[in-house]
Amino acid sequence: MKPRSMFAEFLGTALLVFFGAGTATLSFGFKITGTSLSAGVVATALAFGLVLLVLAYGIGPISGCHVNPAVTMGFLAARRISFTDAIGYWVAQIIGGVAGAAGIYGIVHASSIYHTSMGLGADGYGKSSMIGANAAGAFAAEVVLTFLFVFVILAVTRRASHAAVAGLVIGLTLTLVHIIGIPIDGTSVNPARSLGPALFVGGSALSQLWVFIVAPLVGGSVSAFVYQLLYPKGEEKASVEPEREEQAH
Repeated sequence: MKPRSMFAEFLGTALLVFFGAGTATLSFGFKITGTSLSAGVVATALAFGLVLLVLAYGIGPISGCHVNPAVTMGFLAARRISFTDAIGYWVAQIIGGVAGAAGIYGIVHASSIYHTSMGLGADGYGKSSMIGANAAGAFAAEVVLTFLFVFVILAVTRRASHAAVAGLVIGLTLTLVHIIGIPIDGTSVNPARSLGPALFVGGSALSQLWVFIVAPLVGGSVSAFVYQLLYPKGEEKASVEPEREEQAH
């Protein structure tokens, strides 16, 4: 894997966390959307979906724009990326997630009205869930939501001819899973997105982090199985490693 691809994954993940979790912090911590939880949910869902949409076109041609360990797990399980490249992606994504959270942390702490209970858009269950979902409920939700998200990515990037609309579809899918997932557990579907804020928030966000690491990876793996079942091998698919494709040309 080229350093350029790893840097793209680092940068993309950092920006995803900064804009997505940052909007969640402003919406639910600073309550810039007012007292309406629905307004906060919609604003945060749109932020995650829109930033991924623009990133898909910005860094997609460089790294495939995984910016998510669960997506990389899906591509690995579907044999559309090598294990060595997957390791490189995971390292870059984790560092990027922490960097994005650090950016939010630094900015909100400059506010005179910030207090630690505002959090940084961290995920959680129990008292941290809007509906009081327990660990099992959050785990199940994350598996299902990540399954849909990663399956759609695998399917829509299957053919090179889909490249023009792939980013739009992927961004809308992430928006969709956030609309239902935020009230349940804040919505992860991305271990790097959950890890960054949890490291700075600490407490229950850190102790509950295992759900938001394990469940999305399970969901991503299941999506690969279903993808291979519905789309047998041999069908034309888009490259997830554009740089290697360029070398071949």
